[in-house]
Amino acid sequence: MINSSLFKRFSIGILLVWLSVFVLIPNLMIIVTSFLTRDDANLIELTFTLDNYVRLFDPLYFKVLTHSVYMASIATFICLIIGYPFAYTISQLPKKMRPILLFLIIVPFWTNSLIRTYGIKILLAKKGLLNGLLLNLHIIDKPLKMMYTEFAVIFALVYILLPFMILPLYSSIEKIDKSLIEAAKDLGASKFTTFLKVELPLTMPGIIAGMLLVFLPAMGMFYIADLVGGAKNLLIGNTIKTQFLNIRDWPFGSAASITLTVFMAGLLFFYYKVGKSIKNRGNNA
Repeated sequence: MINSSLFKRFSIGILLVWLSVFVLIPNLMIIVTSFLTRDDANLIELTFTLDNYVRLFDPLYFKVLTHSVYMASIATFICLIIGYPFAYTISQLPKKMRPILLFLIIVPFWTNSLIRTYGIKILLAKKGLLNGLLLNLHIIDKPLKMMYTEFAVIFALVYILLPFMILPLYSSIEKIDKSLIEAAKDLGASKFTTFLKVELPLTMPGIIAGMLLVFLPAMGMFYIADLVGGAKNLLIGNTIKTQFLNIRDWPFGSAASITLTVFMAGLLFFYYKVGKSIKNRGNNA
């Protein structure tokens, strides 16, 4: 009993030290830096200012932020449209087949996402595989320009992030109480009505979790916009990277990072409130 208590305290202590050193302190440093002034010689000058946050409303940066939200939203919606029927189909298959298909979904994670993005370049280039196929099938007369477009960025985001949508959806669909579906059928509900009024509301936590898991990383995947998007299709992650590595304006880069973090925290809070609301409805039913 004593050994168990000591091990618990030791584990919690290690966790607290880890979170303090690698999460709390770095984030506090970024928060403090975001309120300081840029200095060409020393990167940061210890002069308090709010200008870094005011600059975020500059039309140039605000346009990048809104464009990031737009592209991340489109990618999230496409992932949901593809992922939901995919996860639903897996959940209806025999139990022996499900682990195999889930394993195949996870397999791409064994390859670095940067390498997979380079693979997309080979697929979408003017002399790439997709244009070659369309030309051979006489569907097009000349190669389409797909690289360095908005389409290429969204395509890459969907390709990289689709598993993050499928897995929480599958978990949520599999947990549905089958007796509720049978009850709906016994009461004369059609398959579509049963799906719309029973299954879809019950899988709402999985839908919201999947949307967050896709939307949040999509905002910051700067290397995808760098490799396949060109200069006109930047994400907010590109702005942050440029401020730190190229322009060396650490205070403004920190302000952009904190703003993005607060935005993400707001979405997570929304997820918490929706989950709590659904749980309360279930308890009151």
